[in-house]
Parts: sequence; C-alpha cells; structure tokens
Amino acid sequence: MAVKAIINYLAGYEAKRKRLLKKAPAGPLKDFLSVPFPPLDTPISELPILAVDFETTGLDAKADKLLSVGFVALTHEQIQLSSCYHQIINTRVKLEESNVIIHQITDTQKEQGQPLHLVVEQLLSALAGKVMLVHFARIERQFLQQACLELYGLIPDFPMIDTLVIAKRQLDKRDVAYDPSELRLSKLRHRFQLPDHHGHNALNDAIATAELLLAQINNKPKADKIQLKDLIL
Repeated sequence: MAVKAIINYLAGYEAKRKRLLKKAPAGPLKDFLSVPFPPLDTPISELPILAVDFETTGLDAKADKLLSVGFVALTHEQIQLSSCYHQIINTRVKLEESNVIIHQITDTQKEQGQPLHLVVEQLLSALAGKVMLVHFARIERQFLQQACLELYGLIPDFPMIDTLVIAKRQLDKRDVAYDPSELRLSKLRHRFQLPDHHGHNALNDAIATAELLLAQINNKPKADKIQLKDLIL
C-alpha cells in the first residue's frame, strides 16, 4: 500500500497540482494550488490535517447539491476547536422533506446561508498545505471537485485520509466476513469507546471523524512511526 501511495502521489497529486496551478485563474483555487502538499514521509504527529464533512441533498455530485460544510483542523495530533467552521449553503433549490428530516436544515435556514463560492473559498483557504480527513471519501471528493469545476472550470485532486478505509483495511486483515455496517462512523466510534455524537451535522461529523482518526492511530502498533504514506488514499 505504501508503494502504491508513493506512485499515486508523485505521478498524481503533486504532478496534477503543479499542472493545474498554471491553468487556474487568480483567486481561491490558485491560492490553494500554490501551496505544496505535505511530503509523504511527514510523521502523523507533524501532519497538518483538516477534517471535513459535507451534508448534501443526495449522493450524485452532478445532480445533487451541497447543503452545508463543516471542518476542524488537527495539528500535532490535537483537535483545534478554535478552528471550527460550519456554514449552511444557499443552494437555490427547494429541499425535499427527506432532506429536512435527515439534516435538520430547512428552506428558511438554507435561504439565509452563504453562496457556494464563498463557502468553497473558506474551505480551500483552510485546506491549503493540509491533507483532508474524511469518513467515506467518495462524497467529499466528488462534491468538492464538482464545486471547483462549476466555480473555476478545473477539477483538482485532494490528498485524503479516510477513516472508513483505515477501518476496512484492518477488518480485511482478519480475512473473515464482516457486516459493511461495521464501517459506519457511529459503529466505529462505539468500537473505540468514543461517545455518541449528533450525526448529520457537518461540523459534528467532522469533529467525530477527527476523534476517530486519533483513536485509530493510537490503537496501531508503533503509532509513533506512522507517516502520511501509511494512511493516504
């Protein structure tokens, strides 16, 4: 896995960052791309991380919309609560009843939210020079890339650590069947004896994911030897 990560990093993430930097228009995306990604041999104890979570109207990044964004920074394996950010987005589409039930975001709240370009600008600014931490990377990757395509006409790559993938790798090593529901954020938190959290809130889920990563790392043998290459997708 480490060899594959190195190849992907050198031939993918960093190469594409440099390539897109030449094409990006002046503004938030160019500023983000101007900062190199952390080296693969960065120890986890020194790795700048931004835990991110999105709430969306559905699972299709092209057809559905971002509803809210939440994030919190981790430095030196500590969650920096002073960096917490949560913002509802004015998607300019009427929410379905199922959206309101799941996310507890109403049309009134949505209409008072910020436009997408301001929220993405805040996220890219906070993410510059950091690795994104998520639980189930497909959602955050696809929706953020789609937002960048709509706003800037480019699709950047984002180096990510996924707590779901970390857990899956550990379960796969047991070489026995397991219920995929074991990979849910709430189930994994229970496994590490972390307290319940209020899910389907972008900031709460970002903090919950950050706490889970710290528990996963501390549960690994030779935790002090872990580097970015051991965790990156």
